[in-house]
Amino acid sequence: MAEIHHHLSYVEIAAPDLDAAKAFYTAAFGWGFNEYGAEYAGIQAPDGEGEVGGLSAMATPARGGVLVLLYSEDLAATQAAVEGAGGAVVEGPYEYPGGHRFHFTDPAGNELGVFSHA
Repeated sequence: MAEIHHHLSYVEIAAPDLDAAKAFYTAAFGWGFNEYGAEYAGIQAPDGEGEVGGLSAMATPARGGVLVLLYSEDLAATQAAVEGAGGAVVEGPYEYPGGHRFHFTDPAGNELGVFSHA
């Protein structure tokens, strides 16, 4: 995976309970992980080449900071998957210029968002 100057390269998500976080993100989004021990797991890139982020057991979950947004081709199905995996929708879904989105918290309390065009 080639790095691009001044573009986002990697995102880390606080995960005090690493096993619970991996289970949630696997169930909600189908993510795979590279194992690095009890305190860290790398989030595999969708194509299996490299990593796009990580889960860190050493970080503290928070809401209201930098917001990571994920894209969905089917927002309603993604919302159902998030809720089914143990996440909680905390905002939306709502319309914004260019599409729809919702925010959710994962079981650790991190806030992320999901958007779709249309």
